[in-house]
Amino acid sequence: MIPAISQACTLNSSFEDDIAGYADAAGSAIEFWLTKLETYLESHSPDEVKAMGADRGLQFAAASFQGGLLVSQGEARRESWELFERRLGICAALGVPTLVVVPDFLGPFGPTDIERAQVSLKQAGQAAERHGIRLALEFQARNTFLNNLETTVSFIESVQQPNVGICFDVFHYYMGPSMYEDLRYLTRDNLFHVQFCDVADTPREIATDSERILPGDGDFHLQPLVERFREIGYEGFVSLEVFNPTFWQVSARQVGEVGMTAMRMILGQAKGGTASSGRR
Repeated sequence: MIPAISQACTLNSSFEDDIAGYADAAGSAIEFWLTKLETYLESHSPDEVKAMGADRGLQFAAASFQGGLLVSQGEARRESWELFERRLGICAALGVPTLVVVPDFLGPFGPTDIERAQVSLKQAGQAAERHGIRLALEFQARNTFLNNLETTVSFIESVQQPNVGICFDVFHYYMGPSMYEDLRYLTRDNLFHVQFCDVADTPREIATDSERILPGDGDFHLQPLVERFREIGYEGFVSLEVFNPTFWQVSARQVGEVGMTAMRMILGQAKGGTASSGRR
């Protein structure tokens, strides 16, 4: 497995500082935060971004995130799909292999909404396939549907689109209704991307993204997840994704240093490297 850092960890730093800071911290891969990447591309070319990454030895792990594709209607749908097409072009130009997609089930839903979402996800997968991009659907703990691993795997299977798989965000796994037994639904073929963090001393009902901390510093049981990923032969990226405003006040290099150390410990790639405390 390849440790990476998401730009969500350093939203206040510049794009160049992210690249340099992560590389200086011996990082090997970066997950782009799409709005930050798009802002940078307003005055720079994709070739410049590719050259920056190549010069510093950074792989491009994934880009996050695209919403509004599954059940939106009317003008909102048109805008979401136009943005999606532009982002596919950006990912293709940069050689980013995976685009993270989040479902938009935020209220009451019925069978028609599910059927519409199935058609939309298949269409999205086909559009991504034309660009050579994979879509990683991330279940969201607070959604009314597609809020757990089991349902999301089943939903993806119903679409029958080989380039559509799972983005496993440990925050949403532990904060939502997913169960430990759901891990059996993960396979080498359907797990496309992983995002890690931790949370300490906060009930799952009220935990927010801003309370994410470094993996290994909180209450999550991370080792069983790492063991399951190894068991299925997952060799992809495991990205640190911490939306904590405290981290945003720190330099990208410092975040990279502590973040990469934590990730390598969790993945068993550093001395004493095993996940420790936690729930379940």
